[in-house]
Amino acid sequence: MRLGLRLFLGFFLIVGLAAFFVMRVFVHEVKPGVRQAMESTLVDAANVLAVMAADDMKAGRIADGEFARRMAEADRRDLRAQVWRFPKRHLDYRVTVTDAKGIVVYDSQGRDIGRDNSRWNDVYRTLRGEYGARSSPEVPGDDTRTVMHVAAPIRDGDRLIGVLTVAQPNHTLEPFIRASQRSILRRGAWLIGLSALIGAVITWWLMRGINRLNRYAQAVSAGEPVPPPPPRRDEIGDLGRALEAMRRKLEGKAYVEQYVQSLTHEMKSPLAAIRGAAELLQEPLPETDRQRFARHIQTQEQRLTETIDKLLALAEVEQHGWLQKRERIDVGALMAQAAQGLEGKLASRGLHLRVASPSSSLAVEGDAFLLRQALSNVLDNAIAFSPEGGAVDLAVEWTDDQVRIVVCDEGPGVPDYAGERVFERFYSLARPDTGQRSSGLGLPFVREVMRLHGGEVVLRNRAEGGAEAVLSLPVAWIG
Repeated sequence: MRLGLRLFLGFFLIVGLAAFFVMRVFVHEVKPGVRQAMESTLVDAANVLAVMAADDMKAGRIADGEFARRMAEADRRDLRAQVWRFPKRHLDYRVTVTDAKGIVVYDSQGRDIGRDNSRWNDVYRTLRGEYGARSSPEVPGDDTRTVMHVAAPIRDGDRLIGVLTVAQPNHTLEPFIRASQRSILRRGAWLIGLSALIGAVITWWLMRGINRLNRYAQAVSAGEPVPPPPPRRDEIGDLGRALEAMRRKLEGKAYVEQYVQSLTHEMKSPLAAIRGAAELLQEPLPETDRQRFARHIQTQEQRLTETIDKLLALAEVEQHGWLQKRERIDVGALMAQAAQGLEGKLASRGLHLRVASPSSSLAVEGDAFLLRQALSNVLDNAIAFSPEGGAVDLAVEWTDDQVRIVVCDEGPGVPDYAGERVFERFYSLARPDTGQRSSGLGLPFVREVMRLHGGEVVLRNRAEGGAEAVLSLPVAWIG
């Protein structure tokens, strides 16, 4: 079972079970709670009616006096009440009055006149000065429907002269109890559903961070340059930062070892040439030979310097693995800036740079310096392989989602055997005019810059002759 599912089930199980048991408690407490509230109301009603019946009880006319007439009048009223969606049309109270011996002398329903109620708990306890109440079956032998009775003493001064009992069937409260229970269950279901939703969101949030760490760790183990997971202010964020620090240390060590080996290998040839020329210069030589060997030393020194500079630039972009800076860059301005720095090289070769600026405002997103350096490297290559007096074309094409900067030259093109290797580090083709090779680091630098920007670079031959380099980048804006 996957970790995310375990987290979700664990959270839902804890919250769901807690909600379930709380609901059960609430549902089972509704009925006794409502009946306790009803009993409290009956206590109030019984005591108020006991005071109102006292005069007729003392006068011996409780069965046909003012109190009896008022009760009969109240019993005939149409209440037309709407209690919490339930209609109420008549009184549910039944009032009985017993004398000091517990004999019924008044019954609002006229059924039990003369019956001895002294044995019933409500009357029995009230006659002894205690609180009297009972719950008895509405029909003898049927415990499913009960009636609650609450009694209050009728007094003549301090002398107890009777007991008034107010009774109300418990089934009159059943609609309210069932409605409350349904409401609790309905809201409890919402609570459980909300708990499941919260559990799913929390699980998704946790697993999102864990999955990012997992993908990052797998990419690092596969040797892919990837940015670290987005920063978080929790333990997952701490783990991500620790993994990134560990990756940097491990990759930095391997990276230095690899580049030291590469740089050592590339420096052997120019250093050997410099050493040979220096040894010859120690001997007596004609002036022409001396100048030739001095120029050779200077050429090899420039090659070493170029190799070191480009190697450092390439190392910087390769080590980052992701862009450190992002801004919106105007493509037309980028092309113009790259072209400005090439005027001297173009003039020395008698070349003409034809720039076809975009007719619309195009923009890409990324690091302007890196993109300018990459475009300059591609233009340098085009100039180096172009015949004297020729032309280099710089143009741009675009679609709704991509910008393509195209550099074309009129040189010999890329040999078939070199097509797959031109982007390898330190691989270089001999220049047509001098036969010399470059550091072989320019195009690898361009490829890394394109990768950092989510694009790509392609170098291919044109049907009409010459080579074409295409730098493809995601479009950020078209105006």
